[in-house]
Amino acid sequence: MSREFSSLRWITATVVVGALSYAAYRTVVITNSDPRPPGNVYDVMALRERDDLNVLFILVDTLRAHRMSAYGYERETSPMFDYLAETGLLFRQHTAQSSWTKTSMASLWTGLNPVRTGVLKSLHGIPEEATMPAEIFREAGFHTTGIWRNGWVDPNFGFSKGFEVYARPAFRVRGERFRRENPHVTLEGTDYDVAEAAREFLRIHGDERWFLYLHMMDVHQYLYSDDSALFGSEYSDVYDNSIHHNDSVIGELLTDMAEQGLLEKTLIVWTSDHGEAFNERGFEGHAQTVYRETTDVPFLISFPFQLAPGLVVESTTGGVDVWPTVLDLLGLPALPDADGRSRRREILAAGGHGLAPDPGSAFAHIEQGWGDIKKKKTRPMVTVVDGSHRFVSTVGPDGELREELFDSNADPAELENVLDDEKEVADSMRALLGDYHESRPAPWGDASEIEIDELELNHLRALGYKID
Repeated sequence: MSREFSSLRWITATVVVGALSYAAYRTVVITNSDPRPPGNVYDVMALRERDDLNVLFILVDTLRAHRMSAYGYERETSPMFDYLAETGLLFRQHTAQSSWTKTSMASLWTGLNPVRTGVLKSLHGIPEEATMPAEIFREAGFHTTGIWRNGWVDPNFGFSKGFEVYARPAFRVRGERFRRENPHVTLEGTDYDVAEAAREFLRIHGDERWFLYLHMMDVHQYLYSDDSALFGSEYSDVYDNSIHHNDSVIGELLTDMAEQGLLEKTLIVWTSDHGEAFNERGFEGHAQTVYRETTDVPFLISFPFQLAPGLVVESTTGGVDVWPTVLDLLGLPALPDADGRSRRREILAAGGHGLAPDPGSAFAHIEQGWGDIKKKKTRPMVTVVDGSHRFVSTVGPDGELREELFDSNADPAELENVLDDEKEVADSMRALLGDYHESRPAPWGDASEIEIDELELNHLRALGYKID
């Protein structure tokens, strides 16, 4: 996302009209009178024995972990997320596989790192031969529906595989005030529309077994309601307001589910595709680099019971681990030949049982110039996260290689390059990076190359991306 677009957004101080005071009230209701029974780590391990569980997958686009209370942020931006973390399972150090939606989501859905999916540029897509989680759920008897608002996960790019229904939600017409105050927000609809579509799905299929994917975009668009305007009107404040707004929209949906008796038989998976930069290194937005601010994202699993206290996995995990973990917990078939793996061992360790956890590592990859349709030359920027260290390798415009090493223990913001001071660590990280680049191809071979018509291009440009 361009700096120009990001800077433009804060000027408008986006406000979306909605009954958020009611939504916030209903969120308080669920946190004060949670209908789920108590549970423990053994109940987590026994989930595979149940035949009544549903899965709600919530993907909040552009949600940066560092801006959420559960991850230590001083502002209370995310009360619903925090509550689910306190009574569920939080992954403390979770890395998205890119700072651009399509590359990140391709890795999340397939369990493969970007170098193996090959989904690195604007025309790339997931081929028909790939196996996706929705296919596994559908074959296991789940109703599968995806509701999305980001054009980078359009069915044209292969993301609809396995879903019986995969569609954008119907959107409500915005009022004159919204259009006047937000002339630069051109993406249709809001996350209220996603929540309403989810309610309709639950009205029809709530008594059956289902897998429901909700891809929300208000945080990406910096949209919020009057009642979420808690943190000021500067660019960074508006982002926090939008997180609080989105959290309340989700909280209201979950409260409706509680009243229908669905929370006691639903596994909730909540994460993001990438974060957002706020001028830490001279740029704003995302889809440009793979430093911590654009790749550290939240990840939690909330169970059909309450854990007291909640569990925390401290090991490094990645988006590629999400579905291997969930499918394993439910006793469903695994994704084929995945780079990601089930974190069952780490969950047991977090509960005080089992072997010591694997500290883990993760990769993030952005192909610089991914939006340039005409140029075929690649210029990768790749991060390796291993424990407290982050190694960043960037190929410059003239092919020159730039390397950086950060230690989050000594430098939480990861702004000081310690490459020359920690040569042994750097060598170890280079070896991991070498293994990454030499990874075997995906089981299905190369990524597809998709033609994008002008209508689709305009929708993607409405998200603020420059595509030539």
